[in-house]
Amino acid sequence: MTTDRVAESWTEAQELLYAESWNEEINRYRPGYAYRGVPDAENDLRTSLQRLGGDDEYGATVERDLLRNFTKYAQAEDGTADGGVWHRLALAKHHGLPTRLLDWTFSPLVALHFATAELDRLDRDGVVWLVDLQAVEARLPPELSEPLASADVYTADGLAEQAGTLSDFETLFDDHEPAPVFFEPPAVDDRIVNQYALFSVFPDPTARLDEWLADNPDCYRRVVIDSDAKMEIRDKLDAANVNERLLFPGLDGLADWLERYYTPIDAADAGPPE
Repeated sequence: MTTDRVAESWTEAQELLYAESWNEEINRYRPGYAYRGVPDAENDLRTSLQRLGGDDEYGATVERDLLRNFTKYAQAEDGTADGGVWHRLALAKHHGLPTRLLDWTFSPLVALHFATAELDRLDRDGVVWLVDLQAVEARLPPELSEPLASADVYTADGLAEQAGTLSDFETLFDDHEPAPVFFEPPAVDDRIVNQYALFSVFPDPTARLDEWLADNPDCYRRVVIDSDAKMEIRDKLDAANVNERLLFPGLDGLADWLERYYTPIDAADAGPPE
């Protein structure tokens, strides 16, 4: 892929991830990207709904049933489940329900964490996807792009003002080429806040974001994390306190961090850079 650059060290990863982050309009370093870290560079960007049943098409047939039943039963557990559709979808995704949403973050370091945290994949190159939010915005129909004049992404409430239901959202693209919309989930707990989270969503639940990006190459680039650099990057992220303890607050995240931190690593996977 022509958009791929390879990071062979911690320093190279920082340089590549923060490249093009200077914003002349405000004289600040503010990268306008959404980031997604993946432990295997060969993995695709299918959503959890598309993976349901091992068939890209099946999830779309049960999507409404999944969300309807989540809303019905979650009300007994969490009253926020009766919010608007984007609030409910974000909450459902946050708790593991298969949805058409895909996880992203505003933080390149958080993305690096997810690209390097799985020790059983140290022998594989990881990758961080970077999506140019303004370039994607330019692909949206006017009803969705014009309200974003002063922001890069929607909030859940802001998106609800444009499309109150999934059907309304899909209708906005009736006379327009499909494109992803990015929105920030409501800050229902510290995990969402600490991960600096946002989601992408397509009007077609069967659409693949990686395929769309391949057709719109000016909207993204990728930083491949060389497998030989993973342990250096992983250990330096831990030293910077970017780890499970921070990103998954609570005892589960603490236990996951400690297990990974104290797992012995084969010398072949952890040598210093040459």
